[in-house]
Amino acid sequence: MPDAGVAWDNARARTLLRSMFDAAVASADPFVVLAKHLPPKPKGRCIVVGAGKASAAMAAALEAAWPDVPLEGVVVTRDGHAAPTRHVRILEASHPVPDARSEAAARAIMHAVTGLGPDDLVIALVSGGGSSLLALPAPGLTLEDKRLVGRQLLHSGATITEMNTVRRYLSAIKGGRLAQAASPAQVLTLVISDVPGDDPSVIASGPTVPPSGTAADALRIVERYGLDLSPTVRGVLEQAVANQQDHKPVADPRNRVVLIATPLMALMAAADVARQQGVTPLMLGDALEGESQVAGILLGGMARSVHAHGLPVPSPAVLLSGGETTVTIRAGEGTGKGGRNTEFLLSCAHFLGGESGIWGLAGDSDGIDGTEDAAGAIFAPDTLARAAQAGCMPEPFLRNHDSYSFFKAVDDLLMTGPTLTNVNDIRLLLIT
Repeated sequence: MPDAGVAWDNARARTLLRSMFDAAVASADPFVVLAKHLPPKPKGRCIVVGAGKASAAMAAALEAAWPDVPLEGVVVTRDGHAAPTRHVRILEASHPVPDARSEAAARAIMHAVTGLGPDDLVIALVSGGGSSLLALPAPGLTLEDKRLVGRQLLHSGATITEMNTVRRYLSAIKGGRLAQAASPAQVLTLVISDVPGDDPSVIASGPTVPPSGTAADALRIVERYGLDLSPTVRGVLEQAVANQQDHKPVADPRNRVVLIATPLMALMAAADVARQQGVTPLMLGDALEGESQVAGILLGGMARSVHAHGLPVPSPAVLLSGGETTVTIRAGEGTGKGGRNTEFLLSCAHFLGGESGIWGLAGDSDGIDGTEDAAGAIFAPDTLARAAQAGCMPEPFLRNHDSYSFFKAVDDLLMTGPTLTNVNDIRLLLIT
């Protein structure tokens, strides 16, 4: 236990927040969590496929756990997220918008699972980011069709679940189609979840899992956010609606899906670090969604209540939350550099106005917040004052969605590099 008489200064608060974030990420390390979920070794071939920001590290962990099994196969991960492997081929592709390599990877993975028998085992390694990395257009569509829809979804304010519902019905590999292609082999899907609710059909758009949402749901999402679809894309979605009315996809009962790491597990690991330092953790949930700026104000208000009134928990305390907020870019607003975590944190810091005794950290557990090179950022009671000295006021940065530039100006970006795992966002507000 820490010395209760030691004052909470900037260095101590920042150290605790960073230690909590690092513990959350470490709890989802494939080399820590994967091996205990492996099945008996197969009689036949063992084909390894996968997609996502953690898929290469998962493949390396699988090879380490089964050194005597002749593994083969291919996985695709985001640029810069590769890991060394001996037998499984690692491909890289673009995220969050797919490129030609995404389509080539999807075709290579579908080829890897063709011609298998009932004694063969397919191990699918799935993690967040797989939707754009595994881009095989549905018949009648092109990759550019999918790219155009994907860009609109990213700027629409749609949740990750809604985005993946639409993507699923524009794909020839998602929504369980990869598992169908592998039949009659058994498919074991090992999943590192990055989505609110941990629905395996949503993570990477569920390449081995029958869809939970329907094609009609996808069309409703298109209408809700006013997406401008080409006649070809709309026709594919309408045909999917007609097909689902005729027959429902049925999963092979031998196939299994196992969640090996989740946002809640990561938050619990972070909470353990806080307790060790005499700080009370208050879990606000692992599936928070909504606008990043609104979430920043909401959680900032809770932190202020803890600081002023000791409610809903007395200080020293830390408010923990996970999930995935959204950034909606509306007409007339700027498109600066930033992601949902830095935007959340800047909104929270602006709301608190430099109030003493409150620090915050928000970061994406994969090490990349949106498309920038930072995982997120940290704010302290003196962040706004230091920013003012540098000529940076928060309002224009929030208006222009330029939170990365704000925190870079005060040297408060959270830089981790690719972590090779992904359990969504980690948000921490420390009140002393």
